[in-house]
Amino acid sequence: ALDAAAARGIAAVHECSGPDIAGRDDVRELLEFQHGVEVRAYWGEAVTSPEQAKALVAELGVHALGGDLFVDGSLGSRTAWLREPYADTPGTGTGYLDADAIAAHLRACTAAGIQAGFHVIGDAAMDAVVAGFQRVADELGGPAVAARGHRVEHAEMVDAEQIGKLASWGVIASVQPVFDATWGGRDGMYAARLGVERAAALNPFAAMAAAGVSLAIGSDAPVTELNPWQAVRAAAGHRTPGHGISPRAAFAAAT
Repeated sequence: ALDAAAARGIAAVHECSGPDIAGRDDVRELLEFQHGVEVRAYWGEAVTSPEQAKALVAELGVHALGGDLFVDGSLGSRTAWLREPYADTPGTGTGYLDADAIAAHLRACTAAGIQAGFHVIGDAAMDAVVAGFQRVADELGGPAVAARGHRVEHAEMVDAEQIGKLASWGVIASVQPVFDATWGGRDGMYAARLGVERAAALNPFAAMAAAGVSLAIGSDAPVTELNPWQAVRAAAGHRTPGHGISPRAAFAAAT
């Protein structure tokens, strides 16, 4: 996999590991493996205290406690956590972490000086994430939260008010523009799951960038392939008018 990344001009990768995806041995072996491509490893396991956070990082040798720490699932499997029901099936998806658990993890990591992160796709899931961040920012102060560079993976369904709050807390959005290229548009999977109107609001990269949210473009491989230029093109050529960013901004976000 690292050879494939290097062949595509990728100098560094982020491994989003965790107990629900892979084992402790997997991430240890990856970090011990000698290769020219730099590996930054995230471990997606919720903690409740600074001591627990520090111990987990020390045990595994990982760089942060986030990545695929699941607040919800995915739109494709209808497990993304939504405010309103899916357009093509009853139900609003699945929430795995509530605002209390999110706040506890974020508080512990912030106090321990460790970057935290969450997998969040649906709008109800983002509601829980923003509520958790708000609690910790109220307790510890916005600058203390922003200093850690906490991260959200995907952040596909996010409204203007939430974007402004995430920006004020220095949250980095790890986004995958090829999702839009693959599933966006009026006839894509997003429209089938959510209806055309809700689907058109997904992945608002321009609004996020304009508000000051730092965008980090990736692939979520193997969900989409390791192909940075494809991602840059998808970010600049967003299928919803007004959501795309310039090629220069996309290149900066991908590097």
